[in-house]
Amino acid sequence: MQKDFVSIADLTTDEIDKVFNLTAHLKKEVKEGKEHHLLKNKTLAMIFEKPSLRTRVTFETGMVQLGGHAIYLSPTDIQLGKRESIPDVAKNLSRWVDCIMARTFAHNTVVELSENATVPVINALSDREHPCQILADFFTILEHKGKLNGLKIAYIGDSNNVCNSIILFSSIYGLNLKVASPKGYEPDPPILETADKIKNRTFELTVFNESVSAVDDADVIYTDIWASMGQEDEREKRVKTFKDFQVNDRLVSKAKKDVIVMHCLPAHRGEEITDEVIDGPHSVVLDEAENRLHTEKALLVKLLKK
Repeated sequence: MQKDFVSIADLTTDEIDKVFNLTAHLKKEVKEGKEHHLLKNKTLAMIFEKPSLRTRVTFETGMVQLGGHAIYLSPTDIQLGKRESIPDVAKNLSRWVDCIMARTFAHNTVVELSENATVPVINALSDREHPCQILADFFTILEHKGKLNGLKIAYIGDSNNVCNSIILFSSIYGLNLKVASPKGYEPDPPILETADKIKNRTFELTVFNESVSAVDDADVIYTDIWASMGQEDEREKRVKTFKDFQVNDRLVSKAKKDVIVMHCLPAHRGEEITDEVIDGPHSVVLDEAENRLHTEKALLVKLLKK
């Protein structure tokens, strides 16, 4: 693997397969109570500009389970680009730690960190992508479906950073993806251009402005909140615009009988997804959340064990 993990597009299918194989191994061992201190004496710096539950807990727990250590750096600790420039932060941290993880607003912040750090930099979320989440998502799909090739994936809702990473992953792997978003909220052209450049020949992407067609014969239905962090002032407008894009029992019934339903969390229950679905038999939401831990551990090992 290359030094950094800024975008899911940084990985090839072969590299993704190796991450998934290691994920399965590490998950099995931790379930059996086996210790694997593969990153003994390694330190991860965790930069946060946004609040977090899953990202902080899974990365910090993962480093502990691997025998290493993680340092949480809150927005007030660093004030990236204000108290200190991004290049200076990257260069300083590179002298002390073995890896930098950043959860930021602007994607360029992660890019600038990676360009100036001499240690690996991981994008734990930016306004453009959420690549760590997508590794966990597709590992979860693999666990439940036994394969990725040939599956039909439906993404319902805002074409946000999660959707962007799903598009890029699907293009790398050659999957059949349908995206349903209201007019004006479709996938960004730059993401589609990137997907087109790296696409596997079997990649298919169809965009709809209604949800029923997207879930027809779907193996997987994925949704996310309608107003992401930083878009709170648009929330009221978005709730009205997206009201017909709710993942509910009626919509799920249009997909395959064994469809799985996914959400990266946190969820706004009663908006993009109903209680009946997120807590129902098709939901694998908690499996996704757990697999953040296991896929991130595998990613850390791949980046740090050269």
